[in-house]
Amino acid sequence: MNIFLQVALLLFIYFTGFYLFCMIKNDNSYVDIAWGFGYVVAVLFTLIRTEVATVDILVTLMVTVWGGRLGLHILSRKIGKPEDFRYQQMRENWNNFYIQSFFRIFMLQGFLLYIIAYPSVKIISNNVNTMNLLGYIGVLIWLIGFGFEVISDWQLKNFIKNRESKEEIMNSGLWKYSRHPNYFGEALLWWGIYLIALDTVGGFLIILSPILITFLVRFISGVPLLEKRYADHENYQKYAEKTNIFFPWFPDKD
Repeated sequence: MNIFLQVALLLFIYFTGFYLFCMIKNDNSYVDIAWGFGYVVAVLFTLIRTEVATVDILVTLMVTVWGGRLGLHILSRKIGKPEDFRYQQMRENWNNFYIQSFFRIFMLQGFLLYIIAYPSVKIISNNVNTMNLLGYIGVLIWLIGFGFEVISDWQLKNFIKNRESKEEIMNSGLWKYSRHPNYFGEALLWWGIYLIALDTVGGFLIILSPILITFLVRFISGVPLLEKRYADHENYQKYAEKTNIFFPWFPDKD
């Protein structure tokens, strides 16, 4: 069995395990924790199963740092909290909830994760010791994207901790230039890994990876859900009038 089938099988087992755990806990939002750690599982497994080279270690480290931080960040927000409102709505609206949950939440996330992680798995399995100029540019882009995600999450966490009212809106720091700088950073870092992969791999799944994660956070699971949540929030709508929704840019002047 080649490494790609092995990783696919591993992710199937991994998300099936999380599914069973969530059914026992009666809380599907634990799957959000599985998302970040799933990438760590995929790249570490690939590294263990193949010969080790310099670029392999670098990419494994990049994905592990990103996925581990994201998983721990979501875990810290989840502890002591009820099921996320998104999954509560699914629980209320879906027929055959347990069956639909398995396929539409857990297996779907496993499939999407596999596509997004594909370039990383391919790089690691190719045993590469050198990078070209595009690869170094990719590392730089990854660092910028990771910085955006980490800093914006940290800024938002401090803001929520210290704000006096829920009517207050985060509009400083990186949030001054984008309404969703954390999601922008997440998309950007995968474009960095794509550039590293260009020198080592071929096939449509490579470009599909960064396109898919960008599409997901911008149009499906990230930005739209939060924008909908604040659709009736007066202060947020004022903030939205002058601040880019995704790509960072200088805010419009009043």
